[in-house]
Amino acid sequence: MTLPRRELAPAKLNLTLHVTGRRDDGYHLLDSLVVFLDVGDVVTVAPGPLSLRLTGPFAGALADDPQNLCLRAARLAGREAVITLEKNLPVASGIGGGSADAAAVLRALDARPPGTEILGADVPVCLAGRPMRMQGLGEILTPLPPLPQLHVLLVNPLCGLSTPAVFAALDCRVNPPIPQVLPDFPDAATLIAFLTDCRNDLQPAAIRLLPVIADCLAALQGAGAALARMSGSGATCFGLFPDARTAEDARRAIAADHPDWWVAASGLAQDRGTL
Repeated sequence: MTLPRRELAPAKLNLTLHVTGRRDDGYHLLDSLVVFLDVGDVVTVAPGPLSLRLTGPFAGALADDPQNLCLRAARLAGREAVITLEKNLPVASGIGGGSADAAAVLRALDARPPGTEILGADVPVCLAGRPMRMQGLGEILTPLPPLPQLHVLLVNPLCGLSTPAVFAALDCRVNPPIPQVLPDFPDAATLIAFLTDCRNDLQPAAIRLLPVIADCLAALQGAGAALARMSGSGATCFGLFPDARTAEDARRAIAADHPDWWVAASGLAQDRGTL
């Protein structure tokens, strides 16, 4: 392993998120289709004693915390390193965040320690870094069939939302899963039609806690999204568009109407590698 190394920590998008049950210990069972985008944070790992430096537009939203997931990932791997996290994604936004950053640290250190789920339920899928069906607590991962390119617009109102609070606000904790057998997706229209029949079961609870999420969804729909949905536990919402130009036009329009929101256009990540 040669240092320094730079790794993209791509945004994780829950195209669907079905809550299918709750264990006796309080943890919820999920069934989700997960993809990764070509926007994200950037992690740089260099030789030296373990430390973390924060840069990027959202660095100020992260506290100087010795329990930061980047540091915890390096400790789990038993490595010393100087870590720089360029925080480009909003914090606590339902698109991977700290889990993607921790996974990027492990990749940069060429480390695959056992028990990565102790860093968070999303870390195993972020380590995989490819489209997956994620079930159980996040530990059951099944690669998805080849997916067509999607043109995605992300919208976040820059309001924090607590994941435990969203789960606590659920009306129903036992819902139907995604169909067991997934069809082929020869084009984006077929995939979007399938996704339309799926859900994010956390979305209604999140809207009750943070009504501006409904405004984000309405803005995406008004801008022509073929599908608008919240990702993860929010508050980031996404819209799927027929082509990159339409997504970019929608980005410009929504950003002009809501200059206090974070708005970013993206495609699916085609290759997750060292930068």
